[in-house]
Amino acid sequence: MTEENDPPPISKLTRSKQRWAQQGRFLTGKTARPQEQRLPPGQHLTRDWPVLDLGLTPNISRERWRLDVYGAVENPIFWNWAAFTAQPQTQFRSDIHCVTTWSRYDNQWEGLATRDLLAACRPRDEARFVVLHSHDGYTTNLALEDFAAEDALLAHRWSEAPLEQEHGGPVRLVVPHLYFWKSAKWLQRIEFRSDDAPGYWEVRGYHNRGDPWQEQRYSND
Repeated sequence: MTEENDPPPISKLTRSKQRWAQQGRFLTGKTARPQEQRLPPGQHLTRDWPVLDLGLTPNISRERWRLDVYGAVENPIFWNWAAFTAQPQTQFRSDIHCVTTWSRYDNQWEGLATRDLLAACRPRDEARFVVLHSHDGYTTNLALEDFAAEDALLAHRWSEAPLEQEHGGPVRLVVPHLYFWKSAKWLQRIEFRSDDAPGYWEVRGYHNRGDPWQEQRYSND
């Protein structure tokens, strides 16, 4: 595992994805609304679940796993596995849309709904953004309203089985209405902020929000 402040390693896939952002790769120029079509522009369906990461797969046991929730909140949270799984558990079925153009339908998740997390930590009035910190050094940012989507959750089970390490277990974020790089794997810390703080891919040419139906793959800057 990398140290908390170490940058993630640069893998071949990471270098390719940076180049795709510079080239505007995969852009179709089309937009849609999820009410109109299930598959976002430029996406194709797969039955597999491709594994994408920064070249490091942290091995975090449930006994060692911790989740810290802090920043602009009234009630900072420091949960171990037992405390986390003692919270209300929710099941959602949703689709995955990866910025590398694959989508996978009907994923069955179980975990803590982000709205239940918000009820527990009670963000302060000035909280507008959330930054996710992962065990591999990865970060990504979300507007508070995206983090609080009705089907977003901190997932620890997929298809009625514990979430596998390669897919972000023990716990990952799932925000189905955004490209999946926003759904951070190997979740370690959740930081609430009054100001935005773009994460790993957002400072490397990827869109700050990442709406698949608006094809927000890359930054316009």
